[in-house]
Amino acid sequence: MVDCSYTGNGITLIEFLSSRLGISRGKAKEIIDQRRVFVNGMRVWMARHVLKAGDQITGAFHAEKPAEIKRASILYEDHDYLIADKPAGILSNGPQGLENKLIALLGCQELAACHRLDKDTSGCLIFARYRQAKERIIPLFAQNKITKKYEAVIRGLLPQETMTITAPLDNQRAVTRIRRLDATPAASHVAVVIETGRTHQIRKHLAAIGHPVLGDRQYGAGRAVPRRERSIARQMLHAVEISFRQPFTGLPVRCRIELPDDFRECLRKYCLK
Repeated sequence: MVDCSYTGNGITLIEFLSSRLGISRGKAKEIIDQRRVFVNGMRVWMARHVLKAGDQITGAFHAEKPAEIKRASILYEDHDYLIADKPAGILSNGPQGLENKLIALLGCQELAACHRLDKDTSGCLIFARYRQAKERIIPLFAQNKITKKYEAVIRGLLPQETMTITAPLDNQRAVTRIRRLDATPAASHVAVVIETGRTHQIRKHLAAIGHPVLGDRQYGAGRAVPRRERSIARQMLHAVEISFRQPFTGLPVRCRIELPDDFRECLRKYCLK
């Protein structure tokens, strides 16, 4: 953690962090690239940003431990599909993604993620055990036959108890429904259901109405970030529930996962329930 005023003049941000934290310039650049540094309350991700005397530099930095995936991470499974609890800080697929970790755990080489969650979003993620199973379920997403429910903590008091955002994203239809669960002047705890699955849809829509997800290092940028929010390590967005009819059996599948510890800690920090 760094929280201090700069008393010199003319040093770059990467030089300041390297000296202040006793780390290499390469490691300092990683921290800056991750958008974890604030100068006078604004996120700054330009390594060569020149500091001025009196600038206030803040940021929370921690060593990210590799996510440990166990059998307990699997919330539901049948012959064709499984649903896993994706922790924050891990990709849905890719070399170090949840998909490969589950393949190693289960020895199921054809296992494949059927949709995506952002790296810093946690929660329910569907996997197909083999190619035909994935081919059978993918159309259900386009047909809006898979219900995905999220919870988020967002900046500020959401004025309405319920609202629907329909602003197009990338010239495509996008519908996000929001219900306020609890709120204070500083933050709101909301439930979110999306009818469409555009990239970063929830984060983009909430930022567009002036209530970005707390800890969002991408769409929460462009404005001063309150001090209390600067220590939040990742976006407070959790895929809490997913439900659909199993394409082969027609039986209903519904899976719900509790809020993770860091999400609950954020609720406590903002006196929300």
